[in-house]
Amino acid sequence: MHKDMKEILFTQEQISERCKELGAQISKDYEGKKILLIGLLKGSIPFLAELSKYIEGDVYFDYMSVSSYKGTESGTIHIKKDVDIDVKGMDVLIVEDILDTGKTLDTVTHMLKDRGTASCEIVTMLDKQEARKYPVQAKYVGFPVPELFVVGYGLDFDQRFRNLPYIGVLKEECYQ
Repeated sequence: MHKDMKEILFTQEQISERCKELGAQISKDYEGKKILLIGLLKGSIPFLAELSKYIEGDVYFDYMSVSSYKGTESGTIHIKKDVDIDVKGMDVLIVEDILDTGKTLDTVTHMLKDRGTASCEIVTMLDKQEARKYPVQAKYVGFPVPELFVVGYGLDFDQRFRNLPYIGVLKEECYQ
């Protein structure tokens, strides 16, 4: 365990097993359809890579870079990189590392729906329901998490800790 971690919440094995379960459900729900997975950079990359291995059928990938955090505070939403694929008429599944306040996903979901998607749903590795400030719900959730500062497996604090193979709770002295 990294020296800045207070505890490990989810191991690599637990994450992989949950991705298998989510992939099976997504495969069933989207059977016979083409799915466009839109990963929100940078945090979603490890989750998207693991999850997509277990989704059967026609799966396409694209990415958006959406910035909303500075340190530990959520701020203004900035679209740094938009999708390259025309989403009109497509079944879109937004892949996110963590759903907390819902601000980013509320903005992105409305933007994509306004472009005429056939459907637009969310799959998130972590759901921090207690932090929700916007009426956003993920159709698929890896794990619910309490109001803790979590990092690893794509989740960061000022661009650090994304490479950890697990999800851990960051020690308070690291971000205060």
